[in-house]
Amino acid sequence: MAAQLITLAGYWLWVGATVAAVFLTIGIDRIDEDARGTYIFRPLLVPGVLLLWPLVVWRWAVLELEADSWRHRHLPERRVHGAVWLVLAVLLPLIVVAGLWLRQTWPADVVPIQIEAGE
Repeated sequence: MAAQLITLAGYWLWVGATVAAVFLTIGIDRIDEDARGTYIFRPLLVPGVLLLWPLVVWRWAVLELEADSWRHRHLPERRVHGAVWLVLAVLLPLIVVAGLWLRQTWPADVVPIQIEAGE
């Protein structure tokens, strides 16, 4: 099983290396105007592309086909953000109150010990 996982990881990285080579030489100039002519930062992107190559290929395809709607791009995230905000607004005070209510008290019969300075 471990050998199969290592083999699968190797294939993943080889495909990622191929995607990184093609995307960082050809693709990034086509989809990002600010990346044209900037070659110094591209090696910094290689580790991310190696690991996230399916996302890079999907995003590249969306931008090449001009299927990206800038107006509605972040609406799902904004909706989820609002829902998470409401849940946290209710849960965090409940967690604090429950923590204060359920906290343990320090045993009163334990005598504190003074630590002496080492020589």
